[in-house]
Amino acid sequence: MTSAPTLATERLHLRRPAPGDWPVFRDFMMSDRSAAFGSHLDVGKSWRAFAAELGHWDIFGYGMWAVTRQGDDNALGLVGPWTPPDWPETEIGWMILAEGVEGTGIATEAAQAALTHAFDVLGWNTAVSYIGPGNTRSIRLAIKLGAVLDEAAKAPGADTLVYRHPRTTKGARHV
Repeated sequence: MTSAPTLATERLHLRRPAPGDWPVFRDFMMSDRSAAFGSHLDVGKSWRAFAAELGHWDIFGYGMWAVTRQGDDNALGLVGPWTPPDWPETEIGWMILAEGVEGTGIATEAAQAALTHAFDVLGWNTAVSYIGPGNTRSIRLAIKLGAVLDEAAKAPGADTLVYRHPRTTKGARHV
């Protein structure tokens, strides 16, 4: 296993996902809240998607972090760099797994920390977020982070919007 940096914000701890995060991921994917994701309501596809989250770290040395509250190790979401080989560009992705956490600012805080890490530590020159047109919460989050719709950018699939993030350097400290 590749060691992973952890990040801290005022309220959050971002750590490498662990096999023990599978139940919250599975429960999210088996709910209607996951309709924007390809593994929606299919436990086999959900398991493979989760395994890809774990393997991304081993293959690339980075990936989406499990987001927890400071002092609590229960995963609330996954946020961070996501660059499968068939993705046109480097992406910062997010999904809030735990019910009742949406709208609390956790995704914003974690995504800002992930963007800072991608630009300052990974050396990315650009970052995008790929979002389905009906995913209004993610669109609002991208805009809140300063991203703008880039209609000229290539998307990984049809019917996917590309939001381009400005280069930023605020939001997290390594722990």
